[in-house]
Amino acid sequence: MFEHFFQCPYCWEEISVLLDPSVSKQTYIEDCEICCNPIEIHVEFDENELKQFDAQPIEQ
Repeated sequence: MFEHFFQCPYCWEEISVLLDPSVSKQTYIEDCEICCNPIEIHVEFDENELKQFDAQPIEQ
């Protein structure tokens, strides 16, 4: 597991998530630790190296 920092698509604050490279493709929902809005996170790894990270707002 390692910590990845990114900008919240709602409040624009820098936040972090813990990523697990043992699963090569992941999509999940994580709430912003600042504004509490839900963020859809898509992550892809290749041989334990982060290849893609995308954080998008959830349309409500």
